Amino acid sequence: MTRRATLAGISAGLLLLGCSVGAPTENEPQPESAPVSAASADATTTAEAIGLLRGGTAFVNQTSYRSDVDIASQITTLSHTDNVHKRLTAKVSAPGGVIEVRMIDDEVYMKIGLPMRGVGDGWMVLDPARVPSDFALSFAPGRNDFGGSGRLIDAIVTARANGSQITGTIDATRIGAGNGISFRPAPGAVFPDSARRHAFRASLDTEGRLVSFLMPEASGLPNASLRYSDFGATVTVARPPGAVAAPDALYPQLGLGGGG
Repeated sequence: MTRRATLAGISAGLLLLGCSVGAPTENEPQPESAPVSAASADATTTAEAIGLLRGGTAFVNQTSYRSDVDIASQITTLSHTDNVHKRLTAKVSAPGGVIEVRMIDDEVYMKIGLPMRGVGDGWMVLDPARVPSDFALSFAPGRNDFGGSGRLIDAIVTARANGSQITGTIDATRIGAGNGISFRPAPGAVFPDSARRHAFRASLDTEGRLVSFLMPEASGLPNASLRYSDFGATVTVARPPGAVAAPDALYPQLGLGGGG
């Protein structure tokens, strides 16, 4: 199987981390239907584990935190977020360059260190009203986790908790667009069937907070990880001097629906 990890911002959208999967669909035997009682027990176990994961991300709206995303050691994101006081700094690094974001209240600043049509390399001020909906830069509940844990939890198929450890399977094809981990087929390709039952493992700390969500290399997908830390640390964000209004050319190139 072939695969290539890309920063979606380079080809078709900015700051959304993605992996393009070039493998054709695999023809795999379908599993036999499980007895109703077993299926019911599995559903209950999965629901309980998902409940722990959702509860483990409540800190997003309660305190500051650091999030780290890594895809195949090629694309990384480091962000510090304080949704309570509306402060964020983020840096996305990829082979093509580095993108930086700063947010203060309703102000969004961006610096793009890679070639982009009609866009300079200095700090810009974005107009939030012109940012595409799939380019989530917001302090609003439900859209304020730069790590993207909610999209991962929504795509879980099966899960089981064993103390602070949660393991199971996730449908990688259902991970929606947004900041953090996401996957999409390469042009002309489709996901292998096994991507719908991709393994994952997550860990909670002693206070029940989600601190890691790991997806190993398999199903034609690279390894990917999301980690949270530095809870409660002060997040200081400075307005970049000399920032100019973002050019019209920038906005169509933001998000997965942007121009390539």
